[in-house]
Amino acid sequence: MSKGKHLPEAWLKNQKAAKATQVAFDLDEKFQYTIRKAALDEGLSPSDQIRTILGLVVSKRPKRPRLTVSLSAEDYVLLADKYGLSPDDQLEIKKRVLDDLVHFVEQP
Repeated sequence: MSKGKHLPEAWLKNQKAAKATQVAFDLDEKFQYTIRKAALDEGLSPSDQIRTILGLVVSKRPKRPRLTVSLSAEDYVLLADKYGLSPDDQLEIKKRVLDDLVHFVEQP
């Protein structure tokens, strides 16, 4: 790159983000529960809740609220058997898993 050219703004932001370091804390379950519950009550991620506690800036970008689970090939085989599907029909398995989660939440 020649001397007179500047990096695009988006690249500069990515460069700053790349310099950030993730810090993990091994805390007692009671502390983790309290922080995670506070985050949930405030509609924040646990990471953003920790930033709030520390008085740090929290990104105001809207985040897509979602739950995740990692499913192995073996998990897909077990779920396919449960739902009477082929393990290769992962989209339909995901739909059925979502139905199970909705049913769980709607139980009295």
